[in-house]
Amino acid sequence: MALAAMVLIAGVVSAAPKKGYKITVQIKNAKDTVLYMGYYYGKYTPAMDTARVNKKGQFVFESATKEVKPGVYFFSNPEGRYAEFIINIDKPTFTLKTDEVNWITNMQVSGSPENKAFYDYQKVSNLYYHKVDSINKTTSDKDLARKKALAMRSELDSVNFSFINAHPEYLFCKMLKATRDIDVPITNEKGDTLTKIERAEYYGEHYFDNMSLDCDAMVRTPSAVFYERVERFFDGYLGKATPEVICDFVDKVLEKARPSKEVFKFLVNHLAEKYLRSNVMTHDAVYVHMIEKYYATGEAFWASPSDIDAEVERATKWKRLLVGEKAPEFGVLYNDQWHHLSDIKNKYTLLIFWSPTCGHCATIIPALHDFYTKNAKKYDIGTFAINTDIHEEDKWQQFIKDKNLYDWNNYNGGVANVDWKDLYDVISTPVIYLLDKDHKILAKKIDAKMLEEIFNILEPDSK
Repeated sequence: MALAAMVLIAGVVSAAPKKGYKITVQIKNAKDTVLYMGYYYGKYTPAMDTARVNKKGQFVFESATKEVKPGVYFFSNPEGRYAEFIINIDKPTFTLKTDEVNWITNMQVSGSPENKAFYDYQKVSNLYYHKVDSINKTTSDKDLARKKALAMRSELDSVNFSFINAHPEYLFCKMLKATRDIDVPITNEKGDTLTKIERAEYYGEHYFDNMSLDCDAMVRTPSAVFYERVERFFDGYLGKATPEVICDFVDKVLEKARPSKEVFKFLVNHLAEKYLRSNVMTHDAVYVHMIEKYYATGEAFWASPSDIDAEVERATKWKRLLVGEKAPEFGVLYNDQWHHLSDIKNKYTLLIFWSPTCGHCATIIPALHDFYTKNAKKYDIGTFAINTDIHEEDKWQQFIKDKNLYDWNNYNGGVANVDWKDLYDVISTPVIYLLDKDHKILAKKIDAKMLEEIFNILEPDSK
């Protein structure tokens, strides 16, 4: 089962909260007869309840049996207009009253001090945003408009700090803090100026300082608060990092999140899925690390034994196929003769699993062969090309003829000394590896264009 699917169905092991909720929404002169209630989870906004207007003109979201976990929720109409509210206690019961003119500005809250403070903040912050928008529209001098806008944003920062300091326990205040970038010092404790690299390192080490990763509700906040900032760190800051560096940061972030079962579960699943599906050839090492450290050890408390076994089995396969590992040996019987990968003695070897009926192969294989014909002698490249669609030998032979692939070592994979599909985890095609003279894996998940770039690095004197 895919990790993403496991996230959606898995429960969290924790002390049983009090079930039930009653959220009453009253909108004066409401045009709608139905409203929906939903919540945030990572980048998603699942719906969880529906309310129809009653005789009192109220929309009542109510359940005696459903559990609502801490986070940011919202009610919306069928056209997508919405207003948010906070659930940060067990069995919440409160009322939101507003009018059709402006749901946010005219909102009144009873029964929830946190939501009252939340709407007080929204009213103040929206006022500042309107002022900035007005400045941009009415001030012709762009420099002056920019200075005025910056002044307004500075004032809003002060407002944010005031709310954060007044209500540090409120979820929306934790959200305000989480969206603030950390302050990177110019000098160290001795007064020496930090280099650009040192400042970047500080930024990485302290990136999550403002985010309460130990707070369960953080995963149920708007994507800009939690999800996008997580993505920005791993895709941006660590985008070009080595697997070793990524794994180190993964472990540090998860250690901070460990006190929160919700955040820990989300991050383990999300990051493992991210590196499982990454197109970067070395990122599978991160996936392997995560499965070994968090699944195989039993820390993935939400996953069933069968799901854990499946992930561990896949990670075990991938571990022997990591860049730097020696490609597993195998042989195929073709034309009454055994042919083994170890028979290829070139400086480099292209190990290719492909199918004549594969749409991607129809594009990638000819381009790859074109690269090979131009560079085989230059770089001393050998080939070991396996037909994965073993029952389509006629189509395979015809493809070889049409594309003139006769200078490759082409073998049908029907008879082999091992299950090469399992050995190399060949689920789809094409699967392409570049091996060195000792058949250690130099690169994978590659095409002809990437090969050219790789050889420019491997053989700089051959340009």
